[in-house]
Amino acid sequence: MRRPNAPKPTAAKPSAATIFWLNQHLTYDEWRRLLREERLPAAVVDLDAFDRNALLLARLAAGKRLRLATKSIRVPQLLARALSLKSAYQGFMCYSAEEALCLGNFGFDDLLIAYPTLRHRDLACLVELKRLNKHVSLVVDSAQGIEALAQAAAQGAGLLRIVIEVDVSARFPGDVHLGARRSPVRTPEDLMAFDEIIARRPGLQLIGLMAYESHIAAMMDNSPDGYLPRFALRRAKTWTARQVARKRRELAEAYQRLARSMELFNGGGTGSLSFAAHEPWLTELSAGSGLMGPRLNDFYSNIRPEPACFFALQACRSPKPGMVTCQGGGYIASGAGGRDRWPQPYLPSGSTLTALEGAGEVQTPVKLGPGENIALGDPVIFRHAKAGELAERFQEYILVSGGVISGRAKTYRGLGWCFF
Repeated sequence: MRRPNAPKPTAAKPSAATIFWLNQHLTYDEWRRLLREERLPAAVVDLDAFDRNALLLARLAAGKRLRLATKSIRVPQLLARALSLKSAYQGFMCYSAEEALCLGNFGFDDLLIAYPTLRHRDLACLVELKRLNKHVSLVVDSAQGIEALAQAAAQGAGLLRIVIEVDVSARFPGDVHLGARRSPVRTPEDLMAFDEIIARRPGLQLIGLMAYESHIAAMMDNSPDGYLPRFALRRAKTWTARQVARKRRELAEAYQRLARSMELFNGGGTGSLSFAAHEPWLTELSAGSGLMGPRLNDFYSNIRPEPACFFALQACRSPKPGMVTCQGGGYIASGAGGRDRWPQPYLPSGSTLTALEGAGEVQTPVKLGPGENIALGDPVIFRHAKAGELAERFQEYILVSGGVISGRAKTYRGLGWCFF
């Protein structure tokens, strides 16, 4: 697909790769024709861009296995498509036991439940996964979590494969913390202590580690609106990547001293693949958002996936010349509040949200770019800030390839699934 007159992203001067994808995407007139008979709001995935992104991530993984982060997709048909594109994609990183069970019932296997499983209803899902004969691994980071899983094993879940999550965030004096607040397990000594607890519980088998460098994967070092200069952020990213690599090497050495089989050592994210791929002790990397190319991915200097997921709103009002007001649109991304969490108008070129209203619950005003003019009823095309959360607002994604609608894919919501 092509898009010859697309606006350049505001994050930075585009690279050669960026210029390439700008010239692959649909023009506004092509979008308008494509969506003429569709209900709006509508969500659209450009399969050609999705496929190119999948190949880009596989190339950055440098031969390592890639585990799909399901939270960033939330569409089984697209998960299956990624698996079929490249042999590097193997297995799924799920965000709940219930999600893993739904995916297991859908036919998927090799399910890493990456967040602790503690409550009775969630533990019951493990029994069902055992009945389905699915290959499941469970992340744990507390003695209470170990005890809960031991009880599930005794109640019919069978031998449970355990992965200990170790926090590799950066910490500084004064309780300064850089990274997601996840596991209390932080050192090789903590790992040894957890191994002793697991060894005393029948039905549990330690098979590996997870150490996610969220402070690197999510560090937007190419943003025009950052609090620090880009060069400082890039140096910080490189420095923290070295620190994480050292910590993970020490963890791998400590694990080796346990004389246990290391089936997996998981790390990485879309924003940190280029760093994590070169750590020989990691057996696999996780990624997901890079397949969809959301707005926040524009602000990484080390990877620039193409926009592959969009949504369209209907222009239903024109409060003044050069401005339209769209129906709906308040699809704000999670995380610390800020304008970087807002969706962004993509087409017509140069369109922006207003500072005071932003993206609203039932209406979203859009200031059109210079010289742009659209009729009421026409679509305005947006990009979401994140990759997977848009799927919570739509029952299906319209699939586009070669500039035409090639199919439709149900989201988790369209399948009746809702986990968080």
